[in-house]
Amino acid sequence: MNSPADSRASKRSRAVSKNLPGPPFLRHYPAHQLVAWQPQGTLDDNLLDQIAEWLVVIEKAALPFKRFVDLSQLTTVAVRTRHLFEFARKRAEQFSGVEPVRAALFCEDWVGFGIASLYESLMKDTLIKVRTFRDRALAAEWLGVPVDILTLKDEPAPPVETKSRKKASAA
Repeated sequence: MNSPADSRASKRSRAVSKNLPGPPFLRHYPAHQLVAWQPQGTLDDNLLDQIAEWLVVIEKAALPFKRFVDLSQLTTVAVRTRHLFEFARKRAEQFSGVEPVRAALFCEDWVGFGIASLYESLMKDTLIKVRTFRDRALAAEWLGVPVDILTLKDEPAPPVETKSRKKASAA
């Protein structure tokens, strides 16, 4: 009755994400305190810098959240190793949280997985606990979220319209 299969089935969800301002392909799953990012195209130094800048801003304004980065839609990885070292150092310094947060990096491709694994090793003794995965189910288990969320196939909920937006559109 309390087998691992039972607990996995109970972790099924009706995932409802919200699009977030920031780099493209960001989603927020508020019910699971999870932010998911699925970069597409080329992962380069510039894209890494964009996500770092966004993270610094959001970490100051929001409660701690888990992170999931799905590198499966990348067509090219053009990150300089030196830049990855610098990125990891800056992330460790800029992280404003007082409690550890989990970041799961997913990639089935060997190059992307290698870059993610290097980042994991660089973040080893920081408050950002990074793990690299080639299996979404294991990533979901480590993050404590339903595995179906990590497919990132749900339709994001439409933005909530505020009263001031309604008044502005009526004018």
